[in-house]
Amino acid sequence: MLDGGLAEDLADASLAMARRFAAGATLWCVAPAWEPHAHHMAVEFVHPVIVGKRALPAFALTGPDLVARARVAARSGDILIAVAGSRDEGVADLMRRAPAWGAISVWIGSGGRPPAGAADHVLWVDDPDPLAPATGRFVLLYHLLWELTHVCFEHPGLLLLSSGGAAFPHGSAGEDSAMADCCITCSDEGRLAEVLEPPASVFDRALVRTETGLEAIDVTLVAPVTVGDLVLVHAGAALTRLGDA
Repeated sequence: MLDGGLAEDLADASLAMARRFAAGATLWCVAPAWEPHAHHMAVEFVHPVIVGKRALPAFALTGPDLVARARVAARSGDILIAVAGSRDEGVADLMRRAPAWGAISVWIGSGGRPPAGAADHVLWVDDPDPLAPATGRFVLLYHLLWELTHVCFEHPGLLLLSSGGAAFPHGSAGEDSAMADCCITCSDEGRLAEVLEPPASVFDRALVRTETGLEAIDVTLVAPVTVGDLVLVHAGAALTRLGDA
């Protein structure tokens, strides 16, 4: 069940989640095709089944438009976790947008894997059996994720930034961010942003959401833009629009 690669992925995801929870994060759970998994995950983290363990804030997001629900619910610093197959376009879209909302993403699934970089953490069962989601393997994965997250809490030093020793502030991407590398010329990183309001005219700026909050940016290079477009922002300007890939 747990080969070396999956065990390492679980450990990495648990540490990232523990750091976020320690800084005040909320966990948002989705499973469009198997909603009981979303509810089960939320209950798992909220309910302290072992004496002395923390109750962690977690909610299941359900309904027809999960992107709209997650957009409203998620704050910068939160965690978005999904149970879905790699062909679930709605979940893929959620995972793509998570960095713009300041959330880290975890994708649990089986069968064919999602493309590299589809989520911050991918916990995958390499089994093509379409009944794999009903065999208990996914339940085991998020039970282990819960348990290992609490193991991290038992070692406070793990919850600190390795570079400066300061705890992750809520709303900070931290070292688990999916941000692009910084520009060596001006040190301004490339950041993912989601368009909230297009510019009213060619002389105006667009209102976008990034992991640090709302910003007004120049979109001249990628105009026209519409609500929901994802763009890469550098030095206050959108350099390119991200497609579905």
